[in-house]
Amino acid sequence: MKHRFLLFCLTAIILGGCKTKTTEAIDDQDEEIQAKVADLVSKMTLEEKIAEMTQDAPANERLGIPYMKYAEALHGMWLVLDYYGNTTVYPQAIAAGSTWEPELIKKMASQTALEARALGVTHCYSPNLDVISGDPRYGRVEESYGEDPYLVSRMGVAFIEGLQGTGDEQYDENHVMATAKHFIGYPENRRGINGGFSDMSERRLREVYLPPFEAAIKEAKVGSVMPGHQDYNGVPNHMNTWLLKDILRDELGFDGFIVSDNNDVARLETMHFISESRTESAILGLKAGVDMDLVIGKSVDLSSYHSSVLLDTLTKNPELVKYIDKATSRILTAKYKLGLFDTEPKEIDPKTVDVGKKEHQDFAYEIAQKAIILLKNENKLLPLDKSKISSLAVIGPNATEERPEKGTYSLLGGYSGLPPYYVSALEGIQNKVGDDIKINYAKGCDLLSNSKEGFSEAIAAAKKSDAVVLVVGGSRKTGGEGVDRSNLDLYGVQNELVEAIHKTGKPVIVVLINGRPLTINYIAENIPSILETWYLGMHSGDAIADALFGDVNPGGKLTVSFPRSVGQLPVTYLERPDFIGSGKGLYKDSDKSPLFPFGYGLSYTTFSFSAPRLAQSDIAVDGKTTVSIDVTNSGQVTGDEVVQLYVRDDFASVGRYMKLLKGFERITLEPGETKMVSFDLGFDELSILNTDLKKVVEPGTFTISVGSSSRAEDLKTTTLLVKG
Repeated sequence: MKHRFLLFCLTAIILGGCKTKTTEAIDDQDEEIQAKVADLVSKMTLEEKIAEMTQDAPANERLGIPYMKYAEALHGMWLVLDYYGNTTVYPQAIAAGSTWEPELIKKMASQTALEARALGVTHCYSPNLDVISGDPRYGRVEESYGEDPYLVSRMGVAFIEGLQGTGDEQYDENHVMATAKHFIGYPENRRGINGGFSDMSERRLREVYLPPFEAAIKEAKVGSVMPGHQDYNGVPNHMNTWLLKDILRDELGFDGFIVSDNNDVARLETMHFISESRTESAILGLKAGVDMDLVIGKSVDLSSYHSSVLLDTLTKNPELVKYIDKATSRILTAKYKLGLFDTEPKEIDPKTVDVGKKEHQDFAYEIAQKAIILLKNENKLLPLDKSKISSLAVIGPNATEERPEKGTYSLLGGYSGLPPYYVSALEGIQNKVGDDIKINYAKGCDLLSNSKEGFSEAIAAAKKSDAVVLVVGGSRKTGGEGVDRSNLDLYGVQNELVEAIHKTGKPVIVVLINGRPLTINYIAENIPSILETWYLGMHSGDAIADALFGDVNPGGKLTVSFPRSVGQLPVTYLERPDFIGSGKGLYKDSDKSPLFPFGYGLSYTTFSFSAPRLAQSDIAVDGKTTVSIDVTNSGQVTGDEVVQLYVRDDFASVGRYMKLLKGFERITLEPGETKMVSFDLGFDELSILNTDLKKVVEPGTFTISVGSSSRAEDLKTTTLLVKG
């Protein structure tokens, strides 16, 4: 025993010493980089410093400063402008979020980093940490993980850690630098317009939009941040020192570099009409701390950080050079951290280099399977039984898509590369059934057309089939960046196609392929089975076919609420109490509740939840406890359930949301199996922002809700007492 104790002590000393040494080594490395950067900056001419401050500054051969190649990496690698092909395209962010599994996102990002390095890319403009405001008129809903700050935080941290690596692996030869965007409150616009006018309180900023960026900086150590196009209460983000310095750097401790969104330094003049020249715009951006001027295509007419714009002014006003030195230093520091000074640049032809790996493509398939959400399944129409079907109609404008001659598939969503192949819903179903079931395909209508010319063929296909899979929704042509809408109904004549097929009397399954919630009231009321698939990536059709025929049991959950009408917007579970007097906080002419709520999703099996149990029913304001719940698969097939924890401070010093997501866990259960799921309850889960906007836990009762969605009827509750 004595020898064992001595061995334990020796091990502890060694491990402790190693830990200290590692910390010291990191500090030494940072100091060494700082010294190298300072020396390099001292040798640079003013023109060389200015040249360094663009997104794709060429290598400086005189001083040996390397080139840092950029790309997009939202759901796979996409080299902007010059290259689309041969990369793995994973499910779009909104679909990845619907898995409610951060580890999947982390692995996806780590694979994306490998493909980035293979293409010579080391700086990526991802992830999108915008929290959706409840207004899906805004086209970029698809790029976000959802409408909840906690969920977006967990997914964002996972993505950044996968892309950048952690610990000793951070920024090594297998990882690259991430950019968290768009700082901040980008979806909070008044008309659903990309980059449009917004106005909000500091409380909303801190409660809803800041948490994902705080997590990205403090937990994942993100290397770069991109501001949004818009302003914050009248001050454009790209000149907002309160946002970029006081909050981002001083409060959150961000020490990386800030890269502008496309053309946005110049837009201080051309969009916001603050400055009267590009030179003035550049100075405002520099003083606020924008280090890098992103102008895709390098148009001199749009560039602000350019010698033709800045050199004369800086020469006449040398006190401004300190801003240039600071920005250049941050960019050079990133290049050192990425190891670019230590490696010889390789000549890479992106059109021939082997990028996408089969294991990456297989994993994209796995994520797609887990992202599918079952919204409705009346009379258990799904899964389809192959033995009882001899013919199946596959109808709709989104059922298939030809490989484009340039660009990429519109059914992959925005920010997509061109994969070596794309499996459409039609192809996936055909591959699944082979010769066992006759497939009757008809397009029915074009997505962007009002012509009903194809209806007769679609109706005929439905009538001669045992069942119908109707594939409708949207595409990159009807949504995405810069594709905002004033109407959320199915585009064109798709809804009329749904009505026509429904009237045939055949069993109909609607498969939605889209990037934003849509007002699908007719479908919800009349079609027995609905699958929301978003954009599932290169293996879309395979995953859809798996769900249709029961090889996969859908387990995804919505991360955005579906509205019933545009007039109802914004629709989000993040609600404060409404008026309780005249009108009772309801609409006179319509249902106020969402068509499908946040956190919602069905299964081919059923789950039962026990009453939640607190380890301690009362704690001190600085105390901790746990809440546990038993979940049982009460059905006949294996399935996944996402257990969700929501918290509300019942009576507090300030108004707050009715409930806030504070934990979630996706579990797999065999028929009859029961698992216990537990969540921590402490400062992070119980705190609110008081009247001084400080995080505090206030004494009183807290409603702790655990269940399968944000709907009250899907939650079991208990009460926690916090004593002062």
